[in-house]
Amino acid sequence: MTLQGDPGAQRTEDSEVVPLPEDRLRRPRIPRATDGQVIPLARGAEPVHPPEPTMPLLRGQRDELREHIVDGRLDGIRRQHSLGKHTARERLELLLDPDSFTEVELYRRHQASGLGLAENRPYTDGVIAGSGTIDGRRVFVYAQDFTVFGGSLGEAHAAKIHKVMDLAIATGSPLIGLNDSGGARIQEGVMALNGYGGIFRRQVEASGVIPQISVVLGPCAGGAAYSPALADFVFMVRDTARMYLTGPDVVETVTGERVSHDELGGADVHGASSGVATVVHDDEESCLADVRYLVSLLPSNYLDPPPREPSQDAGKDRRPRFAELVPVEPNQPYDMRDVFAELADDGEFFELHERWARNVLCALARIDGRVVGLVGNQPVVFAGVLDGPASQKAARFVRFCDAFSIPLVTLVDVPGFLPGVEQEHSGIIRHGAQLLHAYCEATVPRIQVILRKAYGGAYIVMDSRSIGTDLSLAWPTNQIAVMGAEGAVNVLFRKDLAAAADPAALRAHLVADYTEEFMNPQYAAERGLVDDIIDPADTRSAVARALEMLQDKRKAAPQRKHGNHPI
Repeated sequence: MTLQGDPGAQRTEDSEVVPLPEDRLRRPRIPRATDGQVIPLARGAEPVHPPEPTMPLLRGQRDELREHIVDGRLDGIRRQHSLGKHTARERLELLLDPDSFTEVELYRRHQASGLGLAENRPYTDGVIAGSGTIDGRRVFVYAQDFTVFGGSLGEAHAAKIHKVMDLAIATGSPLIGLNDSGGARIQEGVMALNGYGGIFRRQVEASGVIPQISVVLGPCAGGAAYSPALADFVFMVRDTARMYLTGPDVVETVTGERVSHDELGGADVHGASSGVATVVHDDEESCLADVRYLVSLLPSNYLDPPPREPSQDAGKDRRPRFAELVPVEPNQPYDMRDVFAELADDGEFFELHERWARNVLCALARIDGRVVGLVGNQPVVFAGVLDGPASQKAARFVRFCDAFSIPLVTLVDVPGFLPGVEQEHSGIIRHGAQLLHAYCEATVPRIQVILRKAYGGAYIVMDSRSIGTDLSLAWPTNQIAVMGAEGAVNVLFRKDLAAAADPAALRAHLVADYTEEFMNPQYAAERGLVDDIIDPADTRSAVARALEMLQDKRKAAPQRKHGNHPI
């Protein structure tokens, strides 16, 4: 007997119908094929395939993801704006020419898994890296994104920075870093520290090869602070930028000192006290505009010449105002910035470390279209004497100019090195030697202009003929001597003055004689230590002609691994 319509039963020998167990009822019936018979599977058992990919579909998915990455997290962006800061992408728009930025590794994400990182893997990993142009010239740049992990640096983050650094060196292009980071990503441990080490090593390899500019726009704490310190130029923004090795909490724990973030490592601290910041600004817009201006004055690398602008026919340019700016009396102060402005094209110059070591000025400018480095004593601050910080400031600037083939023009009005126990104990000998070493090893065209005083060792250090300046010019007011006339008389005629009936009259007579014999304007020129005594009105034209005369100077460095700079 055959049962019909009851798949859940089977026939027994005694024809009793016995229901199958319930679990067997749920199993699908699999047709069995007889010899040569093909039985198709039921429709519901066919494998499900996704729709065939099409280019419009793939493009749409790609565009949607890119838009999501570029737009960023709205809450993070709002918080960044509430702190008075731009986002990383907004900063790049301010820095670079419109539509010139090419991003690399947009999709990069960290591969760490500990401490909850496996569930939080945002694209870009907190840094935007790539290349763009400034006034049409190629630069490489990275901008840390504080809205992602607080801009903290992990392995993937560091790898992106390594990439643009390698590309900058390979292509001979300036490197600009926009720093806004909470420091090393603690969850990634030693790999974060390894990432910083890779950045530092590349910065040292790039030193003197390409210009390096570091812009601090937020926190830059711990080991991260060494990156700006290794750069050629450091820009900081007041109120938002801060940089230190150990924060206020650690300082208080270790030393008991209570200090705020700004008091410890704010922009004004590093601009005026430590000298770490080269330029300080009130806002990000003016800061990044100044970075653009600085790039316009720099060569792309050590093999390229500095960018030249059209000649202004400065070789025929008389400036009578020079004589009005500088008093004839050697002890009367004046602002050397006014002399810089009169010497430079259009009165424009880019001053470095404006508020640190103010007794010496360092600036980049153009003279007759050529980029030059200006170094000058500042008589309105400590009478223009050289001390430790001033020597360090000028030495670093001289070395930078020499590394990138920027001619040096040194304007001298210096009464000597600052005397005192504090100066001697703080290492003024070593610091002065840094400036001396920097000038002595410089192979670029070097022009010295002596305006008034040039006394003692400070005269030698300020690029004198004896240490290799190519051309020494002097005004009729120049006084080149071991020391001032009064000091010399006090030393040489101490006994005579003590025994004189009228010491004041004798001193005045001896000072006049000493000045006439040893400090007259022709004294150094007669001995070949000054090439020409020029009319102050001809200073700009004389320097312009000297730069043209020296433009093809070639001087090979000595055969050695490197000198031992007196750091």
